[in-house]
Amino acid sequence: MEKYLLAIDQGTTSSRAILFATTGEAIAIGRYAYEQHYPADGWVEHEPEDIWRTTLRSCQDAISRADLDVGSIAAIGITNQRETTVLWHRKTGKAVHRAIVWQDRRTAEFCDNLQRNLIAEGNPDWIQEKTGLLPDPYFSASKLAWLLENVPGAREEAEAGNLAFGTVDCFLLWHLTGGKVHATDASNASRTMLFNIHTQNWDDELLSRFNIPDSILPEVKNSADDFGSTDARLFGRKIPITAMIGDQQSATVGQGCLSTGMTKSTYGTGSFLLMNTGEKAIQSDHRLLTTVAYRLQGKTSYALEGSIFMAGATMQWLRDKLRLFDDTAQSEALARQAQPGLPVMMVPAFTGLGAPWWDADARAAIYGLTRDAGIPELVAAALMSVCFQTKDLQKAMESDGLRPTTLRVDGGMSANNLMLQNLADLLGCEVSRPKITETTALGAAFLAGLHCGLFNSLGDIESLWQQDRAFTPTKDKDWRDHHYNRWLDAIARTRSQHGRGS
Repeated sequence: MEKYLLAIDQGTTSSRAILFATTGEAIAIGRYAYEQHYPADGWVEHEPEDIWRTTLRSCQDAISRADLDVGSIAAIGITNQRETTVLWHRKTGKAVHRAIVWQDRRTAEFCDNLQRNLIAEGNPDWIQEKTGLLPDPYFSASKLAWLLENVPGAREEAEAGNLAFGTVDCFLLWHLTGGKVHATDASNASRTMLFNIHTQNWDDELLSRFNIPDSILPEVKNSADDFGSTDARLFGRKIPITAMIGDQQSATVGQGCLSTGMTKSTYGTGSFLLMNTGEKAIQSDHRLLTTVAYRLQGKTSYALEGSIFMAGATMQWLRDKLRLFDDTAQSEALARQAQPGLPVMMVPAFTGLGAPWWDADARAAIYGLTRDAGIPELVAAALMSVCFQTKDLQKAMESDGLRPTTLRVDGGMSANNLMLQNLADLLGCEVSRPKITETTALGAAFLAGLHCGLFNSLGDIESLWQQDRAFTPTKDKDWRDHHYNRWLDAIARTRSQHGRGS
């Protein structure tokens, strides 16, 4: 019987399930969008029940559409939006509060105070040295601390051992296994700001600093491991779950970036540039993140990462709030109608600025508007803002002594040829798009197959990557420098007073 792999790809705006053949071919897909909640400025929340409901329906749809025996599904791999924080009751599986999403900035003041205290103590890099991360609302620790302090009874229940914490992968695993398994993997743990990426353990000093009881924490496993099996009632029979990995790390695997120096950038809701640094955890001096790429059989591979909060989400804003087009796929044709010379500049700091600025209080701005500016110019500026933000990350990596010579790209925006050509021109390097663009889900499927024996090695996985199209630079250095300097001027005018002082 031919074997298949089911990948759960739980994202910021939708839950998807894709059934893959071992060649990487997508056999069937289930997908459901769900509601975003914005209860206050800079706050972003999801209903955990929506996450679980849409994930389950997506899996059931994919299996049904494939019209195959469930017994032919060898394993499930889970990949997920990272940092998003859920706290739930162990007995009922019900969350005590909406999930606080990775984009959420409510704990900005908490993180500012934390950094000031570390500076006063003479150890400003303490958190970065342990976790590879910078004190920022982006990560799970301050979100979890907020839940424990602000949800009535949450701290008392947590101290009594009645609550469980997890990122989205962990929450889904709990429900898929009928509450039998409370676990995460090293890649997701590395995004919480509670996990020591060098010792590969939850860090007691960090837990004490954030006042978080260890009784609520999940077990940390390898990215390809035995995570239990699904409750037989969900899909008609048990299916082994043999991989869990954060979405950006999963895309790194799906892109075949499994050797030191290989680099990928994913353009989804946000955008994330990861360079595989192998067994060496490189600490950035230019405000990039050091993270676990994956851990296999106890051996950890690391990555250097730059995180951008608004990429595809900027295009969604143009579609849903400004109503400039009906479908984001129309953005390329509209942008091609824009005036030459990039007269309009957009800084999409809707929820602050990510790497390398890390300015939680910055807010979005548009510069250079004239009477001639219209829909094409706004759309072109939005697309270019993604390229400029990637350039920021490239410059930070260069300052750390690393420069990718080729960039593999994926995610929904990678279908936009104009954006990718602009990206190649601005970066001054080749940009390569794969034939299979579902790389985030594919990485989780591949790791699940690796653990259950469908692949013999990472080399087997790397050999499956195929290029669809390469975009090479057509502009010179003067063009790149001119437009990037205009971007830096726009950034300087957009940053908050706090951000300018950091």
